Amino acid sequence: MEIPSPDSSRLVVDGSRRLTGASLIWNETGAILDVLIQDMDQDAVLDCWNRQLNSVLAEVNWNNPEHTHRRFENGFNLLLAAPIDQLYSAVMVLETAWYFCACELLEIEIEAQKVLLDDIREQMQIEKNKALTGLEAAAADHGVDLLFDDDIVSIGHGVGSASFVVDQIPSPGQINWASIHDVPVALITGTNGKSTSVRLLDGIARSAGQQSGVTSTDFVRVGDDILDQGDYSGPGGARLLLRDPRLEVAFLEIARGGILRRGLALRHARAALVTNVANDHLGQYGVNTLAALTEAKFVVSKALAENGVLVVNADDAQIVEYLADKPQRNLCWFSLDKSNPLIQQQINNRGRCCFVDDDSIVNFDGDSLEQVCNINDIPMTLNGVALHNVRNALGATGVASAMDYTVEQIGAGLCRFNSDERDNPGRLNHFKLANAARVIVDFAHNAHSVEAVTATVGRMPAREKWALFGSAGDRSDEEIAAIARGVCAIKPDYVVVVEVEDYLRGRAPGEVSAIMKHACLQSGMAENKIHFAESPLTGVKLAIERMQADDLGMFLVLSERDQVIDYIKAQ
Repeated sequence: MEIPSPDSSRLVVDGSRRLTGASLIWNETGAILDVLIQDMDQDAVLDCWNRQLNSVLAEVNWNNPEHTHRRFENGFNLLLAAPIDQLYSAVMVLETAWYFCACELLEIEIEAQKVLLDDIREQMQIEKNKALTGLEAAAADHGVDLLFDDDIVSIGHGVGSASFVVDQIPSPGQINWASIHDVPVALITGTNGKSTSVRLLDGIARSAGQQSGVTSTDFVRVGDDILDQGDYSGPGGARLLLRDPRLEVAFLEIARGGILRRGLALRHARAALVTNVANDHLGQYGVNTLAALTEAKFVVSKALAENGVLVVNADDAQIVEYLADKPQRNLCWFSLDKSNPLIQQQINNRGRCCFVDDDSIVNFDGDSLEQVCNINDIPMTLNGVALHNVRNALGATGVASAMDYTVEQIGAGLCRFNSDERDNPGRLNHFKLANAARVIVDFAHNAHSVEAVTATVGRMPAREKWALFGSAGDRSDEEIAAIARGVCAIKPDYVVVVEVEDYLRGRAPGEVSAIMKHACLQSGMAENKIHFAESPLTGVKLAIERMQADDLGMFLVLSERDQVIDYIKAQ
């Protein structure tokens, strides 16, 4: 039976899901329910919720599981811990208890109470899997990760892994544990720079002769073999990669959505990187503020092994503020400035750090200072003009050093990594056209990433500058306008506002474009310099047809990236 939900704007279920690992609130597996509350006392709601939850748990003979909550501005995240073979049951318990709670507060009669409780008891029996929980305990005893989903459970990672169908799990005594082990894994998160960082680290591992793998918003890949394409920045991508028997080292892009929806997939990472934190996608899963988003990003530190290293950006004010009162045992700061107080503090305290000194990347592993390479020798920095990519190189250096790569291997990987569609598709890809015009293609899609790209393009000389951009509709009017204002910061001669049909996400056709046009006009753009296009490819064609020698195009492409790049290369 489907669990009912009262039709009231005062108490709203915003979502429920299973948690398969460490998440924003705690490290437990279990379930989470997001609820929105309007015109009701939150403390009274929480008191009612706890009473109803304990009542349901008693009715289904679920003895004293841990449960907790997180309060946010307009509601709660409600959590129930559960073993890995009772996660669906935990979701049902949360939803049922909330239904009973809402009925009590709204003075509505509960429907089919006995049927709902019987359904939970039945699900608990269906889900029960002693072989699965036994394997989990054995993996913990042997110090290796266990990864699970509805169909497959695996122990260890990559070349040291073994996978089993969930209903055909052998007993621990039948497993050759000597062959099971984890491989080095790094987790990479942040508002921007994640995909570039995992690809850069993959290049460093390749320079060291390893069979490396990555997950990202574009694909899951082992070596040159793409296992699947799409957004795999959540735990599903991590499991797909870490079960590949060819894998020797892994770099996982960890997005905010995956952390908040499901939690982390693994528990034994060698390093974690937080590139930066900025306003983006606020208002989802109870994360409504920049402070809450920062806390969500730092969930990756919960998956670090005992000797794992957390690599963080000393130039990011939000990160610095967050860590100010939080002691970290193995921290590596990175900065564009050697004189940054946090860098000097690390050097004095013999802690890890990396920084730029005299146009070179320098790494300090706590024992010795070593020059890695000159930033002008790293192609993706465009001779040092792309400062955000200098920061990406620093973050990657910190992670690679923590994973015991030599400075020679790190330098080789950095200097072989190009800002093109092969090494880093959609990230500051640079093209020169037959008519001597130049084009930059980037996936920048929020105000923070646009600022990074425009800071680079603003340093590049041009006769005239063209800018093409659009936005997904699931951002606020202000966030959409901020993207347009950020583009106008380079004082483009012409702009092309793109309507991205696949990204309207509830907006009416033309609504996003109108917001962007208004922001451009407010920024001083003349109306006759603003063009519109129905798709990125159409807009790129319009701009390139009018660009001349020494012109520069900054094309921020959210969709049709491959088609756009193919068209540009043909020009």
